[in-house]
Amino acid sequence: MIETNDFRVGTAFEMDGKLMTIVTVEHIKLARAGAVIKAKLRNIRDGSMFEHSFRSGDKFKVVRIEKTEASYLYSEGDFLHFMDSSTYEQVAVNRPQVEDVLPFLKEGNPVALLRYEDSVIGVELPITVELEVAETEPGVRGDTVSGVTKAVRLETGASVQVPLFVNQGDRIRVDTRSGAYMERV
Repeated sequence: MIETNDFRVGTAFEMDGKLMTIVTVEHIKLARAGAVIKAKLRNIRDGSMFEHSFRSGDKFKVVRIEKTEASYLYSEGDFLHFMDSSTYEQVAVNRPQVEDVLPFLKEGNPVALLRYEDSVIGVELPITVELEVAETEPGVRGDTVSGVTKAVRLETGASVQVPLFVNQGDRIRVDTRSGAYMERV
């Protein structure tokens, strides 16, 4: 069991028979009343997000989510196919379960399959991925004020803000958690 006072970002638990994970959490101490914990939650099975307030001391069942290494193979209709690296088994996952990782998912990329009670409930990307810039406008020489960025479209279709010196065909490293440019590779 986990108490609401122990909630941290990424904690998975069961609430009303549904699997939830915490996206953000905020502890609010009131003057005479007990503390209130406001959390932004994601339903692991369907991907929906909502905010919920908890009383201090509420208890919930902790769930254990196992991660297995896999690689992304291909997309077919509403399913994305992955190959488990240890068993070489192909696993099909519904598109809505992996909607949040699609902008940075490329064929052949390593991923982690998230499993709960022997069923795949989602996919987790590595912290950074290397992708090629598919489309961008050239930076203009006079635009050299520090911090100036431009939008580029990556090979996966995602749009990212990058510095002016990044050109079409360059490979860049992107943080998958925030979608931010990190460096040119």
